[in-house]
Amino acid sequence: MTTSNAPNLLLHGGTILDPESGTTLRADILVKDGKIAGIGEGLDAEGCERYDATGKMISIGWMDMHVHLREPGYEYKETIETGCRAAAFGGFTAVACMPNTDPPIHTRDVVEFIIERSEKTPVDVHPIACVSKGRKGESLSEMADLAAGGAVAFSDDGDPVQDTSLMRHALEYSSMLDVPIINHEEELPLGPKGHMHEGEVSTRLGLPGIPTISEEIMIARDILLAEYTGGHVHVAHISTAGAVELVRQGKARGVNVTTEVCTHHFTLTDKAVEDSDFDTHTKMHPPLRTDVDIEAMKKGLADGTIDAICTDHAPHATFEKEVEYIAAPFGILGLETAWGLTGREIVQPGVLTVAEAVYKLSVAPRQILRIALPRIEEGAPANLTIFDATSEWTFTADDIKSKSVNTPFVGSKMVGRAWAVYNRGKFVVNA
Repeated sequence: MTTSNAPNLLLHGGTILDPESGTTLRADILVKDGKIAGIGEGLDAEGCERYDATGKMISIGWMDMHVHLREPGYEYKETIETGCRAAAFGGFTAVACMPNTDPPIHTRDVVEFIIERSEKTPVDVHPIACVSKGRKGESLSEMADLAAGGAVAFSDDGDPVQDTSLMRHALEYSSMLDVPIINHEEELPLGPKGHMHEGEVSTRLGLPGIPTISEEIMIARDILLAEYTGGHVHVAHISTAGAVELVRQGKARGVNVTTEVCTHHFTLTDKAVEDSDFDTHTKMHPPLRTDVDIEAMKKGLADGTIDAICTDHAPHATFEKEVEYIAAPFGILGLETAWGLTGREIVQPGVLTVAEAVYKLSVAPRQILRIALPRIEEGAPANLTIFDATSEWTFTADDIKSKSVNTPFVGSKMVGRAWAVYNRGKFVVNA
């Protein structure tokens, strides 16, 4: 993996994919001074670095709208720099980072600190600020000031907004500020000490479970609140069949509700906990569910109920994960494996076309967060992902670019690969 300053670059031989229309165009792309200077053949590329994109596709840069960069406060797990390195390896030129840092992203100075720290990376970082001060669920943060500082959404991620009145007021503000409220959907009293999906496997293993109803009750509440207030609720990391159906019904009624699914929630089931002999890399929140839930995720992606694909990239230090299952924190890495799993589980089986999958990884996240879309057109800043959807490869420990290594996918087959990204005048190649 190499990163270079390349204000002048010729991408030769690639196929340009427009994820909105689904159309493709075989053409070279000439970048000068970080902007697209030409699209076509026979372009004057004198003095430009050249990259052979033959057999590869080029789209607008991808975005993961749900990651944890851990900085400030938990730099031993991940930093903005290392998280952006993992993002670039995964094909992402933009991420939105969650606010469970220390201090939390509940004041404007923290928002501005994160944006400033990311400016030297090839990845645009968009902070998501807290709904409540300190993520304590007691009083609203200064939402207008945070939005003015660059926050693109509000969430107490990791801690659901339990107080219904607080959530109502947050949604009222969301309608005024035109930003979504992203909630970790869980009614905590229904599974306060759960460590995996509540079901047959958890019963057999003797582990306290987190029931599907805990997610679905909170989603039903939030959809009703969004309908009442006119605010925009975004359901984070949806994981149950019942939850997908609730969102489907809400959309049919015209409620401003959107949702995302993590790659691991359409890939692994709760049986992975048993099959791996309690490997803590199978512990995430919400937990891995069942085959029925995976099929619901795929159906939701196919029919448009699920808007975006994300990762919930959640680094943890080795010493935190190498403990008994019940003592381990929730979360796994996701940026490096996102496209390989999407290709294997979603594109190759025909759940989505390549264009539809790229749409959910590039256009939809930005639309949800009201972020301007990059364009592949002359004069536009070059913000590009170079990839394919067919390469079969095995993810190894050497492919981990994060500071932490907590992933269950080492040794797993992947289909489709991100080969390079270009953004902010920087060219990152995954050699």
